[in-house]
Amino acid sequence: MPREKTKCITSIGGQALVEGIMMRGPHKTEIAVRNTDGGISLEEMKTSDGIAKKHKAFRLPLLRGIAAFIDSIAIGYRALSVSVEKAGLDSDGDYEESKFDKWVEKKFGEKTMAAVMTAGTVLGVLFAIVLFFILPTWAFNLIEVPAGHGLEGWRSPIEGAMRMAIFLAYIILCSRMKDVRRVFEYHGAEHKTIFCYENDEELTVDNVRRHRRFHPRCGTSFIVLMLILGIIIGLFIPFRNPFLRTAVKILCIPAVMAIGYELIRYCGRNENMLTRIISAPGLWVQRITTKEPDDSMIEVAIAAIKEVIPENGEDRIDLRGVAK
Repeated sequence: MPREKTKCITSIGGQALVEGIMMRGPHKTEIAVRNTDGGISLEEMKTSDGIAKKHKAFRLPLLRGIAAFIDSIAIGYRALSVSVEKAGLDSDGDYEESKFDKWVEKKFGEKTMAAVMTAGTVLGVLFAIVLFFILPTWAFNLIEVPAGHGLEGWRSPIEGAMRMAIFLAYIILCSRMKDVRRVFEYHGAEHKTIFCYENDEELTVDNVRRHRRFHPRCGTSFIVLMLILGIIIGLFIPFRNPFLRTAVKILCIPAVMAIGYELIRYCGRNENMLTRIISAPGLWVQRITTKEPDDSMIEVAIAAIKEVIPENGEDRIDLRGVAK
């Protein structure tokens, strides 16, 4: 899938939220959310200096990818919480605590509720480890018994295909949920708006609407690239035991993140046969994680990006005249 041509690239990035979008510029992070009354609420998100700003070592190639990933997760989680509140899901009755939640909070207090939330997060991480790491290895071991040990050389590709299938099945199922589909539509609005800005066009709904929703510098592409890199690294892991193999793979995650970030960065700045091959799987999966937005969503994206564009253009790298 060919990428959309742009006149420049920007360091501004975004994230789709619940009924809104977050845009991160060089100096500001802005959250724009469509309120229940139809208006757009804007809020500058106060963020502390990221890991790379606090520690110079994390500005180096490879290490900067790890820092960027951790910062993005932390900021993205906070932005998502803000959007849920602003969209009215915490205040207008659309969201209601379960009877169990209310009982626990009444009997044991807020500290216990916080502990329960933390435990839930830990269980979620453990579930992901079982689903994406242990299960494929265990399943391959079962397949290998009737197929014979001649299949061992295909272990990593087959396990990787299983992980990719689980990931795709998960996001396809999620996309069928109404609320998640709207988040995917906001995701499309975010990409279209950034493309419009990178083409030096006025940020209007009409201009934004005609751009593509598949962007090479996207979190979806990063995740897909990590899954593919995991297959390559898995070729060099000799262990068959699901738990031991999983432990080694988890230890390799920082390396996968670092390499994936550098590849995404390179593909975002260059257009050639190699970058098209690297970008293709992620752009294809964006057909699932992005949907065509309506005009009201585009308005939210425009409102968010306008707040973070620096006056001196320091976020932009001009591509005009650069050989492809």
